[in-house]
Amino acid sequence: MQFPSSLQGESLTRLLQGAALGAGLAITVGFSWGGWVLGGTAAQQTANGAKDAVIAVLAPICADKFQSANDAASNLESLKKESTYKQVNFIEEGGWAILPGNEKSGSGVAKACAEILNDLN
Repeated sequence: MQFPSSLQGESLTRLLQGAALGAGLAITVGFSWGGWVLGGTAAQQTANGAKDAVIAVLAPICADKFQSANDAASNLESLKKESTYKQVNFIEEGGWAILPGNEKSGSGVAKACAEILNDLN
């Protein structure tokens, strides 16, 4: 059996070079601009998305607990006087970011809660 002329000699070399170049180009474009990621990156992005979703749900509950407290007006005034990182501590120490069944606030909940409260007039 004889191979076609495109698979013999110099033509075969050029065909293989073109295939290798095309594959390399496709991989480069796919990872650079096509949005391709490796499994570890995809898992990290999924975990971050889940964490952000939990914070988005729990932060308004924290803000509601803060506003429902007896001394909410004075607490809000005290909160706004604190620097950003101390606001997180203020909310955690006040217990507003701790939800029933938990012993401590979730990571990022107090910060998101402080942002909501700072946006209040």
